[in-house]
Amino acid sequence: MYTEKDIRANYMVMCVNEFAVRKKIDRRSSFRYLYNNKGIQYLKEHYEIEHTLPISDTIEALTLICRQNGGTIQ
Repeated sequence: MYTEKDIRANYMVMCVNEFAVRKKIDRRSSFRYLYNNKGIQYLKEHYEIEHTLPISDTIEALTLICRQNGGTIQ
């Protein structure tokens, strides 16, 4: 059986992978970019809401958060 921690981790992986696909970058670069520009922190802090939204909304939010924190990917 999956724990809450497992479910959250799987959600984070999905978001990192989907960000990579939509921004046309590799998964490792996606994780580094999201981590360095506070996207991962955002996902951790707002999981309760974000996991209920369409992934496209989450990717849009991540793009904005990262840009506000020095990211350059649009």
